[in-house]
Amino acid sequence: MAGEDTAALLRQPDAPKRATLLELLLDVVYVAALALISMRLADDVTWLGAARVLVLLMAVWWIWSITALLTDFYNPEQLGIQLVVGWAMFGSIVMTAALPHAFRHQGWLFAGIYVGIHVGRGIALVSLLRGHEAQARAARFLVWFVVSGVAWLAGAFLPNPMRLVLWAVALMIDYVGAALRYPTPRLGRVPLAQYDKASEHLGERYQQFIILALGDIILVPVLQNDGRGFNPERLGGLLLAFATMLLLWHIYVYRAGAFLQMAISSGPGRATRWAPYTHMLMVAGIVSTAAGFELVINGTRDRAGLGWVMVVVGGPTLFLIGRTVFEYEIFGRFSWSRLLWLLVLVGMTPLLVSPPLIVAAAVTGAALLGVGMSDALRAKHASSPDEHSARP
Repeated sequence: MAGEDTAALLRQPDAPKRATLLELLLDVVYVAALALISMRLADDVTWLGAARVLVLLMAVWWIWSITALLTDFYNPEQLGIQLVVGWAMFGSIVMTAALPHAFRHQGWLFAGIYVGIHVGRGIALVSLLRGHEAQARAARFLVWFVVSGVAWLAGAFLPNPMRLVLWAVALMIDYVGAALRYPTPRLGRVPLAQYDKASEHLGERYQQFIILALGDIILVPVLQNDGRGFNPERLGGLLLAFATMLLLWHIYVYRAGAFLQMAISSGPGRATRWAPYTHMLMVAGIVSTAAGFELVINGTRDRAGLGWVMVVVGGPTLFLIGRTVFEYEIFGRFSWSRLLWLLVLVGMTPLLVSPPLIVAAAVTGAALLGVGMSDALRAKHASSPDEHSARP
């Protein structure tokens, strides 16, 4: 493939902004993966359990994030790119199946597929783009994923806790490499101009993922129902879960409107580079929130306990932090009202240890309602129509 055929692999400025059906199908796989990660956290509310869940989540998220960047830079209507996305989807399904056993006897499968997705993508793109200047971009990504792949595969054959340590190192290589724009010998870094080519399609992809992920807040506790049915307290917990899901949606999407879309239009390079990290915090918050409501609805403790409270309160807290940091990095604005509600949540946490866990969920929901109302008031008092549309 050369000349015009090779150039056709890249997304053109006039290309459709909507996600393809293949991309949406890929997202469904990750909804299942996030649900399994939430269940794992609910089953092991310890510092070690949380560290393992974080490693699994960061790995799963990075595959989705890099694939979203792939379909924004390249043309997802081209067969070659579709095959690469299809490979990522198949690998993600296998990874999802291996998630519950990643730190036991199937670590080799989880790590092997993770490395295979990234390295396989790189090899395919380098081959497809031969003779085109974009080949250097694919080569940079490939080199860094090969380096991190060594740590991934080595950790897969080591016992815990060394597996956890090596996988954490591998993730650090992946995340730091992207932040540094993949500096590679003889090739240099990914040019900033390439990040400026991001389109509204990328903003839509992130919004779609967050919306789908929010559904896990209801899905996880319902799937984990142990057959005892729903008494008034459990129904109350389910109602709180539904309300929390809507409030997080309101904070991210409703008042955000085209927040991410506008960020990419006004400063695509900066938005593209920060979105994976800040949205990682928001996704982690959703995972923790889903696990928290699994504990609220299906837990058996009379007293919440500090660990369980931290899961319930920590989820929305992480979500708000990620949302606030992204807003600040893109627009240089800082939401003091959101900070105030974050301080309220953190300050209330020690007081929520003794009462039933549903109390912690109710207090957290009230704080999110306060955030939503504060955001609405801020938007109402915006000084201009442009500022009104930009405010989250």
